[in-house]
Amino acid sequence: MKTLLALSAAAMLAGCGVETASTAATAASIKKQELEQGQKTLQRAQQKIDAAVGQMQQRAASSTEAEDAK
Repeated sequence: MKTLLALSAAAMLAGCGVETASTAATAASIKKQELEQGQKTLQRAQQKIDAAVGQMQQRAASSTEAEDAK
């Protein structure tokens, strides 16, 4: 009887370990996706900033050329 009790306790504890490992793997996968999405967002923001800076430089150049023409 003690052996049966010990075996069922061991089986229950082993099941908890598997569930914990599965939960950790799922959490790691979610964090990886969040990181990838954050990197994509950062890249899009950098592209928008670069485009805005380019437009400002073009406007500044156009403004300087217009003043020089006077």
